[in-house]
Amino acid sequence: MTLDDTAAVLRAVLSTQLVGAGTITDPAWARVVSTVPRHTFVPEFFRQRPDGAWETVHDRMPGYLEAVYADGSLTTQLTAGVPTSSSSQPDLMLTMLEALEVADGMRVLEVATGSGYNAALLSERLGSDHVVTVEVDPGLTRLAESRLSACGYTPTLITGDGREGYAEAAPYDRLIATVGMDHIPPAWLTQVRPGGVIVSPLGWGNVRLVVADDGGAEGRFLPGGSFFMPVRESGGTGAPPYPGQPEVLTSRPAIMDPSTPFADGGLAFALALMVPHVGMASERDSEGVIAAAQLWAADGSWARAEDGQALQGGPRRLWDEVERAQALYADHGRPARERFGITATALGHSVWLDQPSTALTIA
Repeated sequence: MTLDDTAAVLRAVLSTQLVGAGTITDPAWARVVSTVPRHTFVPEFFRQRPDGAWETVHDRMPGYLEAVYADGSLTTQLTAGVPTSSSSQPDLMLTMLEALEVADGMRVLEVATGSGYNAALLSERLGSDHVVTVEVDPGLTRLAESRLSACGYTPTLITGDGREGYAEAAPYDRLIATVGMDHIPPAWLTQVRPGGVIVSPLGWGNVRLVVADDGGAEGRFLPGGSFFMPVRESGGTGAPPYPGQPEVLTSRPAIMDPSTPFADGGLAFALALMVPHVGMASERDSEGVIAAAQLWAADGSWARAEDGQALQGGPRRLWDEVERAQALYADHGRPARERFGITATALGHSVWLDQPSTALTIA
């Protein structure tokens, strides 16, 4: 059996798995997954070894095809040893694509082309002339264009900042982002028609918004987590720049254990919404237990919780914000992701629980 024959069998198996798991409910998407050759878009990927080093996996290695057609994400680009592009987990991709609720004839803007696989899925479903995709990295754009063309797909590919959308081809019926966002860009709201749908990662969740006649958008988060590379400038990694430890620090007793934000996925999701624009890292002791948490923001804010104390400096008191957000999350009974929602306008977005009138704020 040739590589392409084996790939066709594995695609059919993946499609059946996603249908069986309830991820795919639309037969059109089942057909698309069975048709589009993911291996064409990921001829090689990077896998991290137990020692932390990265190794290249390519199409001449045993197990390559099985890995490509497994329900897992694949790191496809490293920048200075940091992952900066990936082919996302198929279960997550199809969850978001189904949430778009596309119909024949609709026009879709995709933000973050990456490998081109998601653009291929959209092109197979709607036709290439109904798909526009934007990628900030010109190298990725060139690779995606070549791979899409090899499969017979010709969507409009643009090298640019996806946060600005692509006004020249607007309005769109749907917009899907496959890159980690911390806000909904105003340009998206103006380029999606009223009644249109935006599905985008936001923090550690994926939100589905419906655009209103007034140019705003509102909606709830989808169940399940969101695991995408953070949005980045061309040539960057997307991580908040580390400002270093400020010279002037305050100290107080830490109420929350430093391990808590890393041990509770639901809390981590809520923190990303209520304490935005913040990087967070943990440190472990000799026994592998999280003993310290460090937070930072691009404005120079910095905090560290360790040994029962919280050190903070800069314009924001980050550990104060985290503890207030944790208390609010607990007071509401540790709500599931789909109870959260946002209202987005050109001026920013507000987070709410169950209904827009129940705003969540830690100010």
